[in-house]
Amino acid sequence: MSKPRKQMVSRFSVSLPPELMWQLDVMTREKGYDNRSLAMADMIRANLVEHRLQLGDGEIAGSITLVYDHHQHQLQSHLTDVQHDHGEHILATMHCHLDHHNCLEVIAVRGPASVIKKMADGLIGAKGVKHGRLAITSTGRDLPV
Repeated sequence: MSKPRKQMVSRFSVSLPPELMWQLDVMTREKGYDNRSLAMADMIRANLVEHRLQLGDGEIAGSITLVYDHHQHQLQSHLTDVQHDHGEHILATMHCHLDHHNCLEVIAVRGPASVIKKMADGLIGAKGVKHGRLAITSTGRDLPV
């Protein structure tokens, strides 16, 4: 098996106030990065993913997390209907009973950012959903390491 070729990198300099540099160094150590460059690259990738969501034109992957009262009239049916309407974008679901009244549902999704955001908004905004969040990431295809 051949050794993978080392990817070329581009260098640029960044000027930071001393306090911000100190905070970056602390975070770099706390998160276990080998160096500032790796930490900065990770932050840039995270911001690119968020930017794509705002533009609505790139493919994203992510999860929609919902906490809801399963006794809310017609809520479970509504949540199921929305998921069936977007079946081509749903990779998997997990449903957990937190207690007698509350459920946790995690829905793994993939598709165009605008479609995923609209689906998440429809689920999160449903009457009876106590809390919801769309967490996005990249499919990995368009982000170099």
